[in-house]
Amino acid sequence: MRKITAGVFISLDGVVEAPDQWHFPYFNDEMGAAVGAMLADADTVLFGRKTYDSFAGAWPEREAAGGEDAGFAKMLGDARKIVASSRKLEFTWRNSEQLEGDLVDAVTALKDEPGGDIALSGSISVIRQLLAAGLLDELHLLVHPLAVRKGMRLFDEGEPAVPLRLISSEAFQTGVLNLVYGPAEQKPEGTYEDAKAHIPQTEQ
Repeated sequence: MRKITAGVFISLDGVVEAPDQWHFPYFNDEMGAAVGAMLADADTVLFGRKTYDSFAGAWPEREAAGGEDAGFAKMLGDARKIVASSRKLEFTWRNSEQLEGDLVDAVTALKDEPGGDIALSGSISVIRQLLAAGLLDELHLLVHPLAVRKGMRLFDEGEPAVPLRLISSEAFQTGVLNLVYGPAEQKPEGTYEDAKAHIPQTEQ
């Protein structure tokens, strides 16, 4: 079964909206390597429509320009790109197609197909649905040491809890934390009575 991996730029206060307006000062070789590693084993990229439009509006031109990021742009162009949207879409970026049918059913079938990993970049609405359905294998959070204070958060309020387990963690020189989570089998349980035994004792 294919692995689905999602990567998200996120602020310290949980904001994921418009990272192009706040994350570039923190982008260094360490972050570039982390993003590249997440996509290295993927031959398919799954998008929500807004994120796809953003990528399609930039990366084909960067590939054609032949600059420093042309190699990464070509990798994205060569990958199979699948876009989840309720409206009928037309594509000009090569290897692009629309996801047909219900998202969860279609992605479940996609995981069963032969091939490499499936990657997501951004596409928060898709990530939320795949997490809730138990289809996301790894969630890579690049946590920036910045409180943006406005904008959409990764998780909606009022939705059921999503238990996760930490797979790996790394701190970059910029202060960004590279945290990789996977699904937890069950939500941890405990009460204050359980926690009391771990509270430091002080002399009376």
